[in-house]
Amino acid sequence: MTTEAADPIDAAAIAPAADAGFLQRHGAEIEYILIPGAALVAALVLFGIFVALFGKNPLDLYWYMYYGAFGTWFSWQNTLSRAAPLILTALCTALPAQLGMVIIGGEGALLIGALAATSAALALQGLPPLVVQVAMVISGMTGGGLWILLSGGLRQYRGVNETISSLLLVYIALAILNHLVEGAMRDPASLNKPSTREIGAANMIGSIPGTDVHWGLVFGLVLAIASYVLIYHTTFGFAARVAGGNIRAAKIVGLSVGKLILTVCFLAGACAGLAGMVEVAAVQGRTNANLAVGYGFTGILVAFLARQNPLAIIPVAILLGGINASGGLLQRRLGLPDASVMVLQGIIFISVLASDALYGRIGFLKGKS
Repeated sequence: MTTEAADPIDAAAIAPAADAGFLQRHGAEIEYILIPGAALVAALVLFGIFVALFGKNPLDLYWYMYYGAFGTWFSWQNTLSRAAPLILTALCTALPAQLGMVIIGGEGALLIGALAATSAALALQGLPPLVVQVAMVISGMTGGGLWILLSGGLRQYRGVNETISSLLLVYIALAILNHLVEGAMRDPASLNKPSTREIGAANMIGSIPGTDVHWGLVFGLVLAIASYVLIYHTTFGFAARVAGGNIRAAKIVGLSVGKLILTVCFLAGACAGLAGMVEVAAVQGRTNANLAVGYGFTGILVAFLARQNPLAIIPVAILLGGINASGGLLQRRLGLPDASVMVLQGIIFISVLASDALYGRIGFLKGKS
């Protein structure tokens, strides 16, 4: 009998994980899943300890979080409805990140988009619903896009840090919303909570047939996929990533960095503005202070967890949407404040930021130099 040595190439094909170089070749891709996942698990453990200090069973906490987010079809629908604006506001952070910019003003763009969409609907009352809805989409995206464009313009032409300017613009947007809702746009019938007039039931965008999930989820999925294609499969996206990697080199090779910054900022703001339009046309039916619930800020966490990848934003937004959706159940069953999920989100954000130091430092995942 003769024993033939196994072909190493065939062996690697049969069991790639056994290939000594497999982890090194795919180390970067594995890190993008392993490290954020570990950060999320660490945050859940820390939150469980935090809850245990108040005499609650962490295992009960995890069960109710799961059940409130994904345990029933009703929970799933609630989660997906909450994930829709998170996808859109996360894109507001993820797209400028391709250029090395840190935009955290999605909440402001959402509010301005909501105001613009509501204004369009109220101005076009009496026209066919489809016309009004299209006008709301265009107005919301334009309003949000121009709002984030302000940060891009300040960065490009005045050297103002876009992180600071976009954050400050959130408070300006909130002041504008309160001023208009309590003043020129206020519905006289809204006594306890100042609001604009209703856009009309006919102008609401409704739900996906057979579900209670509004069409905003479809908008988010389409824009996330379109953003991925734009960034990774077009010359525009390649130019943006080159500029994000080395802006000086991008200028040397003749790329119009200023145009890239302004265009990407407008597109990013348009996504968040569409989230505002969706909240008005699918949930609230009018503009009021209920719109400022923090979707824009949670979108920042979604984008960071997804490593600014538009496709990865989708599952992460669903996960964070589920955590938000479970807040009510935690309050009823464990007696925790409804805002306790905000504490968890804060812990997750800190864990994700701390985990950034691990990229490229895990020994068995280091690529070949």
